[in-house]
Amino acid sequence: MKRGFILKLNFTKMHGCGNDYIYFDCIRGPEIEDPGKLSLKLSNRRYGVGSDGVILICKSDVADAKMRMFNADSSEGKMCGNGIRCVGKYLFDNHLVESETIKIETLSGIKTLYVNSENGKASSITVDMGRAVLSPECIPVSISEKKIINYPFNIDGTEYRINCVSMGNPHCVVFCDDIESLDVENLGPTFENAKIFPEKINTEFIKVINRKTLCMRVFERGSGETFACGTGACAAVVMAVENGFCDKNEDVLVHLKGGDLVVKYTDETVFMTGSAEVVFHGEVEV
Repeated sequence: MKRGFILKLNFTKMHGCGNDYIYFDCIRGPEIEDPGKLSLKLSNRRYGVGSDGVILICKSDVADAKMRMFNADSSEGKMCGNGIRCVGKYLFDNHLVESETIKIETLSGIKTLYVNSENGKASSITVDMGRAVLSPECIPVSISEKKIINYPFNIDGTEYRINCVSMGNPHCVVFCDDIESLDVENLGPTFENAKIFPEKINTEFIKVINRKTLCMRVFERGSGETFACGTGACAAVVMAVENGFCDKNEDVLVHLKGGDLVVKYTDETVFMTGSAEVVFHGEVEV
């Protein structure tokens, strides 16, 4: 985008479990000079298009495509589980990739997607999210422990048992008997900005229903409470297994405000399966 010129950009609004982003095709369309600023403008739900952020679908030298994700506050994220499924659907539905196996480059590495299609369109997608990272220095978390599992941590005078993992971006998982009454809007920022999280944190509040079912609310850094978070659902299942609530190598259903995801945690990787939906296509002047 060059200053002094009005540029019309085509976009597609898509969502995975209500986690909605504005997608720009930079493979066939123009490059976007300042996507963070654009995300800040367009994500506003009163004065913009309304979304959790902006995602660019770009050319890649090492994969079928590259995904860049920008939060509603303009910050760039390394990975987005719901977003990458929508990127996969866009590539498949628009015949930019003909195979039902798609590789997408992200800031947290190349991810492999497996498309389940109906009538030539992607209906659901399984993502190989990669290995769960439990080392605090790699998450990162400034706590000198081998793993942060059921670790006591004080937030505003209340002790919580935190569980930390990276799924390409950092997550703090808290198990609660009652997540419905939690004041996530105010509690979330206290976790996000706690000093032990040098790159801030995404926080999941989890209620265990049984060994195959979890309920989740999530506060995402840079976006606030959202309807869903794919990497967060993966983090929730990883930590449910590590705490003995669920089992490895088993599908676990995660109920989110915007829908359901199925997650399987193995010794080698984490698989996440869910839908990806087109909301509408549009054009914006910048």
